[in-house]
Amino acid sequence: MDFEEIKEMSQKYLFQNYGRIEAAFTHGEGPYLYDTEGKKYLDLVAGIAVNALGYAHPEWVAAVQAQVARMTHTSNLYYVKEQAELAQRISEIAPGNLDRTLFVNSGAEANEGAMKLAVRYTGKHKVISALNGFHGRTAASLGATGQTKYQKTFEPLISNAFSYYDYGDAESVKSVISKDTAALLVEPVQGEGGVATASEEFFKAVRDICTDNGTLMVVDEVQTGMGRTGKWFGIEHFDVVPDIMTMAKGLGGGTPIGALVSTDEISKVMTPGSHGTTFGGNPLVCTAGKAVIDIMKKEKLVENAASVGKRWMDDLGSVGSSKIKEVRGYGLIIGIEMDSPDTAAQVQKHCRDNGVLVNVCHGNVVRLIPPLIIGDAEKDRFTVLLKECVF
Repeated sequence: MDFEEIKEMSQKYLFQNYGRIEAAFTHGEGPYLYDTEGKKYLDLVAGIAVNALGYAHPEWVAAVQAQVARMTHTSNLYYVKEQAELAQRISEIAPGNLDRTLFVNSGAEANEGAMKLAVRYTGKHKVISALNGFHGRTAASLGATGQTKYQKTFEPLISNAFSYYDYGDAESVKSVISKDTAALLVEPVQGEGGVATASEEFFKAVRDICTDNGTLMVVDEVQTGMGRTGKWFGIEHFDVVPDIMTMAKGLGGGTPIGALVSTDEISKVMTPGSHGTTFGGNPLVCTAGKAVIDIMKKEKLVENAASVGKRWMDDLGSVGSSKIKEVRGYGLIIGIEMDSPDTAAQVQKHCRDNGVLVNVCHGNVVRLIPPLIIGDAEKDRFTVLLKECVF
């Protein structure tokens, strides 16, 4: 089936709720994708920070294929060996005493579960989150997403439990939080918010403010977790341990899995019947997650994200064009704020025309969230194309 046939069928049978780029891919290998016309692309989007190992990593493929042949699903009515094994691996890489994991199917679902956990544990009624943050599109997660463009027309589904603070501003947090606040949600880096960053002082202050108010600090690591920032989890850059942490995206290497982790004490309030999921943590996705963690450790991909990202940030910061307002990020989540949405769109098109896929978010930010396996050759290829656009 060629691209035009795929496009026609998609327009005929699918909801038209995505603004799609004019491309469809048949397969991938390493950090590369191949489209229906046979063109090869360097993928610096990675399925929106999902494909941490790139495409068709042989060890990951072998593990998933073997699990498919054995068993894909049994349900949480029973004990699941692969689920327990992945939870053990997560406890070994999570900060502090975040030793208990609940598996779900997506980042939004993980954030929904985190909020339910916080409300049940504290007995409180309010949730606060950052303006320009993004926590998902399901009802409660949409309420926690402090961007009106995502909430517009869905207001009947959004509770009045939510209030918003300015990201990076501890005084703003203090003005919103109260003794009735069950949870504060925060991202180590606001991915959809334009790769916005905040200081270590901010995160340390938030930790203290939450403790003082009996509020659970929930860190959304859906995009920043699993080595993306050059540490296993983005919050580790700030020497802060939250009460609850959520993850998804890179955890499954392309299979749909999310998770929330918390302490033994907090997790105990989720008794049988209080929360659940049919598919969450099935043997297939947990095997995929185990393979991701094992391969990342073996190939030192967290360290690679840190070192390649540092060199890339240095390179981009020295380009010296008036069309680049700021370069920011950690590891291999990098945002290049351009002088206008038009310039960002031009960079994206020029890259795609030359076989490199990049993402634009928050209007004028070129976002780089590639597979964690890339090296200097791949980063340099993009930097050359960027320079061609800005001079």
